[in-house]
Amino acid sequence: MRPESIPLNNPFLKKILAAGGLTRQGKLAEATVAIQRALSSASQARTHTTASWPTGAGAAVADSPLVLDGLVREAVAPAHRGEDADTAVADRVATPERVSTPGRFVASSFTGATGTRAFKLFAPAGFDGESLPLVVMLHGCTQDPDDFAAGTRMNELAQAQGFFVLYPAQAARSNAHKCWNWFSPADQRRGEGEPALLAGMVRHVLQTHSIDPDRVYVAGLSAGGAMAAILASEYPDLFAAAGVHSGVAAGAASDIPSAFSVMKNGPAAAPAWPSMNATSWPTPARDAKADASPRRAPAPVIVFHGAADTTVAAANGDAVIAAALDGVDVLAEKVAGTAAGRRPVRRTVWRAANAGADAPTLAEHWLVEGASHAWSGGAPAGSFTDSEGPDASREMLRFFLAHPRRRS
Repeated sequence: MRPESIPLNNPFLKKILAAGGLTRQGKLAEATVAIQRALSSASQARTHTTASWPTGAGAAVADSPLVLDGLVREAVAPAHRGEDADTAVADRVATPERVSTPGRFVASSFTGATGTRAFKLFAPAGFDGESLPLVVMLHGCTQDPDDFAAGTRMNELAQAQGFFVLYPAQAARSNAHKCWNWFSPADQRRGEGEPALLAGMVRHVLQTHSIDPDRVYVAGLSAGGAMAAILASEYPDLFAAAGVHSGVAAGAASDIPSAFSVMKNGPAAAPAWPSMNATSWPTPARDAKADASPRRAPAPVIVFHGAADTTVAAANGDAVIAAALDGVDVLAEKVAGTAAGRRPVRRTVWRAANAGADAPTLAEHWLVEGASHAWSGGAPAGSFTDSEGPDASREMLRFFLAHPRRRS
């Protein structure tokens, strides 16, 4: 079809042409989102069966669509009609050039003993037969999986380097602003509330896809970062490492008033930067009765935080590091040099004392000067992103892949 013959009143074609323009500008993440939204809209008009998130309090897996409509799925990657979401994602298409074929971004949901949550799963194309890592991405307040994927560009990295990405979706019925309830005592412990639900979702994906159980990681922004810190603390047997961006330490608040206080001021008695005496920092109290399994050391953690963040004080990033290093004899090293990005960074890494210079890091902290409450190095296509900063997605992935799960 020639450009001059395209009906100007056709919304679908207008969106596709706009996506083409984004592609020519090199904005692949934005183009992918635009194409998926255009196809989703066309599919809805044609069949009225496009996937959506469950809305009722009693929504179950069987009540919410497990896959996108066939038109969308076939546009994202070849698939067989009639297969369910798990089969569609697990049965990846191998191609000679891995990056030439886009992966599949499939919608589904999971129901556990503590509730139901929708999620989206990205599976890279061209890695058939390989056991791949999994990165769990927890969005911030007001966000959703599509928004978070576009802003972090994590799906692009997953296709290029070969790993799955799981995006759980917080339900509006559970939090009006779609925040993970990190401040609620019922959602802070192993085996309870949202931590149990998210851990169950991850185990479900592990059982149904070709994923290396020793390379499962979790990262999040803001409320998602706070929940990632909880999962790293409560489920180190499941998550090999964690990334906390603009979040708070596990157990730092016990209700909404204390949550706002911690966000604004940081935890009580938090040390001023650049104190390295982690053993002096407060750590959250634990309830041994909440977990029948043996207690393990928290998973290694990488923290990103904007020095100019007025929503979540930067002192909270220090506290996340403190919790990860509690009771461990460590040596700190300030890393010189500039990272990719226009904003200066203060980067510190911690290793176990007497473990040698080649020992893996136990924690890593990136304090981004001039950055506010936003994903560092993120794409403008997503909300709460800062394109001026170093690429948090790439740095977190580097940290993750250097930390396979530690066996007891």
